[in-house]
Amino acid sequence: MAVGSAPTFITGEFKRVVDDRFRISLPAELAEPVSSPTGDVILVKEQAGCLSLWRPEEWQQRLDDGVTLIQQKIQLGRMEQKWGEVQRFGRLLSTRSRTVRLAGRSRLVIPEGFREFLDVPPEGEVMLIGAVICVEIWNPVAWLQLLRQEMPSFNPLLKDLSG
Repeated sequence: MAVGSAPTFITGEFKRVVDDRFRISLPAELAEPVSSPTGDVILVKEQAGCLSLWRPEEWQQRLDDGVTLIQQKIQLGRMEQKWGEVQRFGRLLSTRSRTVRLAGRSRLVIPEGFREFLDVPPEGEVMLIGAVICVEIWNPVAWLQLLRQEMPSFNPLLKDLSG
């Protein structure tokens, strides 16, 4: 994405099968907006049954902004009463994301630790969802549950975000 250009609006829904080596082939329209020129993407644990893919520089900027604020608060002595929360944040931060490289034909290998979080066996299906700013990889059961819960709020959400 060029500096100053409008961000890509990533949309689409695709069903794929995880092969016996935990690989998923991404369609070009989902792989291109989230991968760097070298094919790197950031794989992130979002919620049980869902991983997301981000363009490295966008993910790093979002993360850096938040981490910098926390570091500043620690340096100013404003976190002494929240050490437990700081440690909790550190544990989640340490395991939440990982840089991975897409192989030929935009194939993603889901690493250990992320496989268990997604909870899809080899030869199982996943749903690939364009979520406007990232790509999500869903366990189909979790995806259907979320859709049933969220779809009735689509029109009010559209109105709220576009108003």
